[in-house]
Amino acid sequence: MAASPVHLVTVTIAADPPPRLDKALSRDVPEREALSRSRLVRLIAEGAVTRAGVVLADPKARVAEGDVIAIAVPAAAETEILPEDIALAVLYEDDDLIVVDKPAGMVVHPAPGTPSGTLVNALLHHFGGNLSGVGGRKRPGIVHRIDKDTSGLLVVAKSDAAHHGLAAQFEAHSARRRYFAVCHGVPDAGDPRLRGTRGVGLEAGDVLTVTTQLARHRTDRQRQAVLFQGGRHAVTRLRMRETFGTPPAAAAVECRLETGRTHQIRVHMAHIGHALIGDQTYGGRRKLSQRAVGEFAHSAVREFPRQALHAQTLGFVHPVTGQDLDFVSPIPADMEGLLSALRGETIRKNT
Repeated sequence: MAASPVHLVTVTIAADPPPRLDKALSRDVPEREALSRSRLVRLIAEGAVTRAGVVLADPKARVAEGDVIAIAVPAAAETEILPEDIALAVLYEDDDLIVVDKPAGMVVHPAPGTPSGTLVNALLHHFGGNLSGVGGRKRPGIVHRIDKDTSGLLVVAKSDAAHHGLAAQFEAHSARRRYFAVCHGVPDAGDPRLRGTRGVGLEAGDVLTVTTQLARHRTDRQRQAVLFQGGRHAVTRLRMRETFGTPPAAAAVECRLETGRTHQIRVHMAHIGHALIGDQTYGGRRKLSQRAVGEFAHSAVREFPRQALHAQTLGFVHPVTGQDLDFVSPIPADMEGLLSALRGETIRKNT
């Protein structure tokens, strides 16, 4: 069998290099090669990085100014994931990336429990094999995810350059993401209980901030838990948009992510006592008062089949062209139906 073609990248280490090989390469590799640090670490482990013909297999190896490092980058391998003819709502697409509006119920990436029917399966079919290598494989570059039962916007890389650039924006929290959600209760910035909850702050314009650490739950590995030591830093900003019921018993809120941790909005809303309607994982046994919202709305809330969460807006700088891009997704029909039912008893609307 013929060997896979290899692209040879030569890097000359510049002045004052970081002490580790992987960090030095990440700094000095030409930007056009779009080799992320994680990809470089894998190439080092695979024996693809040499200095004067000697393999450098340790990412912590020392380097010096003027060292010439050769990186043998193999051609992108075919993915094992199979393409599937699944309809996609595409808002934007070019040679480097695609923005899609994911429906509720679709998993983003195949996993042992969901090997097919995912967004990645659909994208592979949509691209028709016309796909650059991302991280060494011909596959879509998943830069961020939203939960199976959350609807809304996702950007996916089609090239290594786009993947590298988009990942950097999400890591730096410069990508702009806003979610629309419907929750139990009313997260009023003036509520003394809410303002006394650990991790909750207040910013101008009645914007509530929730700042905690998040980590996998100690006993339930499918859940995330709020911590204040350890875990990963997580910040959510939210502003109330509309209230429902007499007295108000539910609210529509706009949530803005500073960070993008797993289940972040859902966990933070539950932490402050305002779990999302329909959230079976974090909503506990929350029920809406039929007296407050009426029989029709009460039934609509009880039967709503998923967390009422929609990734409504997404903005970022195109990693290749430098163009500033912004996208908006309309509220999906199931959430519009929920809002219509709740508005039957609306008594106040925030501006």
